[in-house]
Amino acid sequence: MNEVRRGLFFTLIAVLLLLLGACSPGSGDTDTDTDAEAVSTPSDAVPSFAVDPSWPHEMPDKWIIGSITSVFVDSKDHVWITHQPEVLTPEEAAMVQDPPIGTCCTPAPTVIEFDAEGEVVQGWGDTSQDISVYPRNPHGLFVDHNDYVWIGTFRHHRVMKFTRTGEHLLTIGEYDENGGSDHETLLGGPAGIWVDPDSNEAFIADGYRNRRVVVVDGETGKYLRHWGAYGEAPDDDYEYDYGARTPDGPAPRQFATVHGIAGSRDGLIYVADRRGNRIQVFKQDGEFVTEKTVAVRTLASGSAFVIVLSPDPAQKWLYLADGTNHKVWILQREDLEIVGEFGRGGRFVGQFLRPHGMSVDSKGNLYVGEASTGRRVQKFAVTHTSS
Repeated sequence: MNEVRRGLFFTLIAVLLLLLGACSPGSGDTDTDTDAEAVSTPSDAVPSFAVDPSWPHEMPDKWIIGSITSVFVDSKDHVWITHQPEVLTPEEAAMVQDPPIGTCCTPAPTVIEFDAEGEVVQGWGDTSQDISVYPRNPHGLFVDHNDYVWIGTFRHHRVMKFTRTGEHLLTIGEYDENGGSDHETLLGGPAGIWVDPDSNEAFIADGYRNRRVVVVDGETGKYLRHWGAYGEAPDDDYEYDYGARTPDGPAPRQFATVHGIAGSRDGLIYVADRRGNRIQVFKQDGEFVTEKTVAVRTLASGSAFVIVLSPDPAQKWLYLADGTNHKVWILQREDLEIVGEFGRGGRFVGQFLRPHGMSVDSKGNLYVGEASTGRRVQKFAVTHTSS
């Protein structure tokens, strides 16, 4: 009997070891890498993300940031943000009050560059600078193929171009001047920016006041062309009842808030029409291709804030930051089908309050900045992505 029991015991041990081996990393296709590195999965697998609470690291000199309006990851996988120090309360910026009312904090420079690990590399842009070279109320950030930094200033109708270290090079538009959507040299509430590395043309989402995409020469700032929704001429007098919009009803024929813009490697321009709750796609000459409505009944500021394309060669995925519903939508770029989403409103790690700036690094990790009271940028590491 003892021999029988002993035999059963060793048999059970062998079975358990086989089961443990079958479940160990590398033995099957169920392993999930929780690090920031992307994991290859079948091509139809929708990317998923997990917040990295260790990113970024603490900033120097007791810096504090206001509303984050833009996020961009450059070719070095460095993460750039713009924020609005103007919105900080006296209690938040206690050290710079006259007299100081506390021991923390001081407004961070308007433009901040982080390395891939989350350490501050540099910051520039100070409210004490002359308005001709200071990007007041920044909105829209793009670091181009020549390492020039483009910043929109939506309340003041300008797009400004700087060197990487903050030397002012070029201004498009005039401070606080707007001439309407058909004006060739004045802007009207510019937001997102994308610069084509092949043609060096700068595409500007000129849309808080105007209703267009405008294209300028990236070297000189010279006007080249512009277009409105559906590739048609913009009409600043157009009226539409957004509150009465229904899923089956007609979409607005004009842009509502031209907010985000991104270009693809295959020559398409993707425009986020924020209050229009949609993405419109164009060829670079303004010819309309298609559109996609997202959360059509979203009121207030709308659902379509910022568009980001995945870094794989085919740019298979499109990510859309939704600052009213406090989430990120995941779409297939080929047909603009919504295939996933993540995030919810809140102040805890991994939640959002008005995601307003977003970008992606070379590994597929997303960086999302918040413009409401959260006032933070968070890293969402991709836990798997298509091969």
